[in-house]
Amino acid sequence: MTPGELLFCFRPALVLGPLAQQPGRTAVAVLAIAVGVALGLAVHLVNAAAVGEFARAARHLAGAADIVVKGSRSGFDEGLYPLLARHPGIEVASPMLEVEARLDGRDDTLRILGIDLFRAALVQPGLLAAADDRLDALRPDALFVSRSTLAALGRAVGDRIGVQVGMEVRPVRIAGLLAADVPGARFAVMDLGAAQTLFAREGRLSRIDLKLGEGTERDRLMAGLPLPPGVDASPVDESGEGAARMTRAYRVNLDVLALVALFTGGLLVFSTQALSVARRRSQIAFLRVLGATRLQVATLIVGEGAVLGLAGAVAGTAAGIGLARAALAFSGGDLGAGFFAGTGATLRLDSGSLPTFAGLGIAASVLGSLAPAVEATRAVPALALRSGDDMRAFPGLASPWPGLACLLGAGGAVTLPPVDGLPMFGYAAIALLLFGAILLLPRALTLLLRVLPESRSVAATLGIARLRAYPARAAVSLSAIVAAVSLMVAMAIMVASFRDSLQAWLAGMLPADLYFRSAARGESGFLSPDHQDRIRALPGVGRVEFLRWQQVASRDGPPALTLLARDGVDGDADRRLPLVTPAMPGRGMPPDAWVSESAAAIHGWAPGRDIALSLGGEWRTFRVAGVWRDYARQTGAVLIDRVRYVSLTGDRLANDAGLWVTGPERLPEVRAALESLAPAGGELMTPGDVRELSLAAFDRTFALTYALEAVAIAIGLLGLSSAIGGEVIARRREFGVLRHLGVARRDIARVLAAEGAAIGAAGLAVGGGVGFAMSLVLIHVVNRQSFHWGMELHVPWAGLAAFFGTMLALATATAVLAGREAMGADPVRAVREDW
Repeated sequence: MTPGELLFCFRPALVLGPLAQQPGRTAVAVLAIAVGVALGLAVHLVNAAAVGEFARAARHLAGAADIVVKGSRSGFDEGLYPLLARHPGIEVASPMLEVEARLDGRDDTLRILGIDLFRAALVQPGLLAAADDRLDALRPDALFVSRSTLAALGRAVGDRIGVQVGMEVRPVRIAGLLAADVPGARFAVMDLGAAQTLFAREGRLSRIDLKLGEGTERDRLMAGLPLPPGVDASPVDESGEGAARMTRAYRVNLDVLALVALFTGGLLVFSTQALSVARRRSQIAFLRVLGATRLQVATLIVGEGAVLGLAGAVAGTAAGIGLARAALAFSGGDLGAGFFAGTGATLRLDSGSLPTFAGLGIAASVLGSLAPAVEATRAVPALALRSGDDMRAFPGLASPWPGLACLLGAGGAVTLPPVDGLPMFGYAAIALLLFGAILLLPRALTLLLRVLPESRSVAATLGIARLRAYPARAAVSLSAIVAAVSLMVAMAIMVASFRDSLQAWLAGMLPADLYFRSAARGESGFLSPDHQDRIRALPGVGRVEFLRWQQVASRDGPPALTLLARDGVDGDADRRLPLVTPAMPGRGMPPDAWVSESAAAIHGWAPGRDIALSLGGEWRTFRVAGVWRDYARQTGAVLIDRVRYVSLTGDRLANDAGLWVTGPERLPEVRAALESLAPAGGELMTPGDVRELSLAAFDRTFALTYALEAVAIAIGLLGLSSAIGGEVIARRREFGVLRHLGVARRDIARVLAAEGAAIGAAGLAVGGGVGFAMSLVLIHVVNRQSFHWGMELHVPWAGLAAFFGTMLALATATAVLAGREAMGADPVRAVREDW
């Protein structure tokens, strides 16, 4: 057995020993990996639970059906039902009306399903009442709920609840329980005819579930169904994917942001391992002298990273499950954006998520150890055994070409289109920018330190001179903090830009003095023509504009669009809308339509183009008169004149009203009169109220973003503290020599303060510059490709200045505090170690 082979019989001790010698920095590295794994896993589990709950509810709702035929939320003519029921190949057709109804006295809604009891028994038996209550289901006021829904409502069987219909509250009775329960899904069932009458939707259906006959080919049958415009057929296994598709970009962005902490943790492992390898060059050289090969040395360093990653992965997996449970208990499946608000999702651990995120933690740590492992193998043993050779570590960082290649790659990536609707190349551009900046850190530090003015302080001169002499070592220390600072700056600029743009958009979109919504939630509230006339006749009201919104389809394909029909559009849309393209109103036939930025991006629409929308069961042609910015509807919106809408559909209802008051003194009088007209609980707000609520919703949406930013910054601060502390402690011999020569402790503290301030300022400068570049990618690439709307750049100078000042003070204080331990060494011993 060779000496090297004999030595590696003690490999576990060789791997664990260096980690045990620096318990503080080891703990910080493990904590960083654990936090990254925990956040990534928790966000993934919560998102998966929410989406899975929608899918399970959709499968339960469909029962034994093979195909789901669905229209818009306003429904379609029930005349389609007999056509499909008699269609060859269809065994059973089960009609249904779905209404999201606002509950009286509660700030939430209940999904009420109107079903044909006898048809549902053949397709959806889970929607039927318990055996003793089935005949009662035919009564006009009978409502049946699941056990989960009954518990969520806090009611008992036999209680009456009120549902809003128009501007009225109509009572219904909880007549019994459903035979089956879907935990987390809140819905109620009643007779189809009763539901149509209750919600003033006579002759309307929302969906028809089809059960096919034996041997019928599903896809061929779907292609031959006689469906009117705006009505689509899809397989049952795809019917629950609507919410998943609508929220996919938001969920993917959250996943990526959560993994930022893991990325920062990997850089922290790199920094910790790199400095450790630099300090242990003589020890590693001694192993080489004893017969260890380069591969064996590299294996030891990578093994240390794997141990750090394994410890962090185990702790992070446990913490991630706990965080996911807490998030689901606190807010259900909603993570701030309101997509899954009220979803009673339950945590489900699948066999793939836990090992995947644990593996990502281990991989991040191992990858962070690769460069230090390569550096350890490059050292020449004869030179490395000499004191001071550690200062020659990482000569490869001096080359600018790898970093420049990354920056060029980032420039190319931002020009590429999305992949399946996701900004994958935008994410790649951000990663390349970050890698390029880290690889160029030595060059950047050299340039920044070179332009620093000369100081009269001897301590500052010595500290900066040392950084100029060893920029690679300083770059290694700064890698994690540069990553954290750049990501924080990028997100801060993006969020501030979005918030500022939203404020400006709201200011332009709310010209009236008072706004009235028929219902704050749900779709059962509306303003009848009689209520509209009474609002127009109110004393103190000078002008009223009514708005009707509906869901429509486009002949150019999904997703569904929100149609907004507002009074006076043909006269003032080009002046009142926040246009992003020049207006091209036709003033003729086909009529004008003003499309939102999202709709234009999704469907490729431009001013002057003809588009077809489903209205009144037919395709209606409009000409795009302009493209306007809309932050309220992600899947797109189309605005037309309400007079045109009524002539095409015959629908004279309205959802909202904007009122101009004859004078500010009449505002309380008008508000009181409106409240008396809406006993069902309409929502009345001034433009200021709307802005306040909208910005509060915005802040809730980005609350998780703020938390993830804070975690990444905390990890970066830990990395900076660990790196500076380790670097200072490694210079005990240097400080011992200085003290032996008569230099006082306070002078050494000044040198360290100057170094800490200089390296902190350099890191903040580089991180700030890279963060600004990354914010441009987020705003103009990732955001546009994810949500299809734009925003104006806004830099929060005051907030960033406060952040930079705090970080600079912490870097300086960390260097001084770490120096206290290093200056505690015996000067005589330090001088002897240096010989």
